[in-house]
Amino acid sequence: MSHIVSIQTEVRDPVAIRSACNRLKLPEPVFGEVKLFSSSATGWAVRLPQWRYAVVADVNTGKLAFDNYNGRWGEQKQLDRFLQRYAVEKASLEARKAGHSVIEQPLKDGSIKLTVNVGDAV
Repeated sequence: MSHIVSIQTEVRDPVAIRSACNRLKLPEPVFGEVKLFSSSATGWAVRLPQWRYAVVADVNTGKLAFDNYNGRWGEQKQLDRFLQRYAVEKASLEARKAGHSVIEQPLKDGSIKLTVNVGDAV
């Protein structure tokens, strides 16, 4: 039986953050206090391509702190790309932890189709 699932992403898993960064060929995420433009944030810092400041993931709240000055200091599409990859990595990790196999298929529109095979069902 097939099911379509929509996921609202909260960034809470450092392993999935690291995995997403590796898959996107981003620098290794670093935990600590990070300076943003007029504030600072503590959490896992992810350096996105051509972003002036890091994106900081607070895994306790699932929230991200960042300052891209409405796109002037970093394109939203880079953040969206990271969030998509994080969601795929987290879903795959959880499925595999439960003993399921996962097939990932990139689609032409930029989305990613994950097929999770539960037991013998395909």
